[in-house]
Amino acid sequence: MSEARATGSGERRSLSGWIVFAAWTLTFLAGYYGIGEYFYRVLENIPDRISKSLFAIPVLAAIASLVLTAVWARGLRAAGAPGAVELRSGRRRFLAGAGASLGGLLGVAAASFARVLPWAATTMPMAYAEAPTEDPNPQAKWKGSRIREYRRLGRTEARISDISLGSTKIRAEKGGEEIARRVIERGVNYFDTAPDYVEEGSELLLGRAMKGYRDRMFVATKFCTPKGHLAPTASVREHVEVVEASLKRLQTDHVDLVHIHSCNSVERLLAPNTHEAFDRLKEQGKVRFLGFSSHSPRLEEVANAAIESDRIDVMMLAYHHGSWPLLDDVIERAAQKDIGVVAMKTLKGARHRGLLESRDEADSYTQAAFKWVLGNPRVAGLVISFFQPEHVDEYLHASGGRPTSEDLALLEKYDRRNAARHCYQHCGACLDSCPEGLAIDDVLRYRMYFEDYGDEKDAMRLYAGLERQADLCIGCGAPCAGACPHGLPIQERTRGAHRLLTLA
Repeated sequence: MSEARATGSGERRSLSGWIVFAAWTLTFLAGYYGIGEYFYRVLENIPDRISKSLFAIPVLAAIASLVLTAVWARGLRAAGAPGAVELRSGRRRFLAGAGASLGGLLGVAAASFARVLPWAATTMPMAYAEAPTEDPNPQAKWKGSRIREYRRLGRTEARISDISLGSTKIRAEKGGEEIARRVIERGVNYFDTAPDYVEEGSELLLGRAMKGYRDRMFVATKFCTPKGHLAPTASVREHVEVVEASLKRLQTDHVDLVHIHSCNSVERLLAPNTHEAFDRLKEQGKVRFLGFSSHSPRLEEVANAAIESDRIDVMMLAYHHGSWPLLDDVIERAAQKDIGVVAMKTLKGARHRGLLESRDEADSYTQAAFKWVLGNPRVAGLVISFFQPEHVDEYLHASGGRPTSEDLALLEKYDRRNAARHCYQHCGACLDSCPEGLAIDDVLRYRMYFEDYGDEKDAMRLYAGLERQADLCIGCGAPCAGACPHGLPIQERTRGAHRLLTLA
């Protein structure tokens, strides 16, 4: 009888222990997806996704686990054989319970920290690393490089520098204002900016840098807010207000060009309110010309619609070596309508740093890529993001250049090295292959921003905003396999993007 009672007590004790273990396991998961997720979102800087309610479930789970642990410890018996006796020492039961509780709380802390550990290990060092003030391997021939060629920007009649300042990453704390003034002094007369570049910071910085130089500058900004693009349904008043806000930040009474920003549909391109707002602003002398920028899978469709509409003065298109065969035809048709063309995304993924055999080759890749673009006389110029002081000499040295046989060989080498990594975000050939409707092009573009451009925070923010994410690819049968005409292993790249951009 005593053996039966002891055995029954042991069974009850074992069951109680497993319940406590299960409770703490669930609490660890709650800590990871609750407390850890909260701090991950804080570090990711996505304000509209940060909610203190993420703490509620982990805290309640921890309280429940502590109570169960206390109950378990109070009824604790010596483990083992028949005739088991209670731990009569209250001190021992207290120490057992306290130890289990402390271990559980430490486990919750560890689980919470595990959520942000990849960010701390990878992104934090990059986010706070100081950019070099000089190129590690400057070439003597670059020193003092200036703009050597100006080209006509279509019907605007403006003559712009063939290499112009882009400002997606320019920052005041990194010497951005001095960089902007230096390129003006070296002959750059075209600035491309937008309200959502560095969350207004780009326009504010360029407004200060242009003081005393505004009359020689051609300034382009975008129809958007600091938080993102305007929808096709945005009112005329909203369109007018965002441009007026840009004028204040740029400290000018007009901009030369306003783009429909990152235009990925004909609907946005031809939205009636956008065009009515532009007409009003033009009548008031606040803008001079209308354009659009695009690097979407529908680039060619949008560009052709722009040409047919005869409403667009300038097109800023993603254009680089090895780009789509039909894009040269689009540019030719634009020239026939006297529409100016500006190239962007000219470094084709910017995977040159550290990927070639020597630093000399890596540095000369920028020259070769720029000269390839400038080899097309129908392109008025290219926009490249200047954000480090050494970029001034390095980038401007390509001004007036044309590609040599050595340049073309280097570009071919770059393509061979990156054939399985670079996504032609604009071709869109793979999109119909995904039954879930995943925006494969956006996923891979944000991965490129993270890995190659160093824009970790923006890449994660943009990825977090996608309606569907690449966790859909986990366990998927990969109907996208073979859908990329360039042989990109789509599922492998999208899965990797999800790991990088969620840091889970």
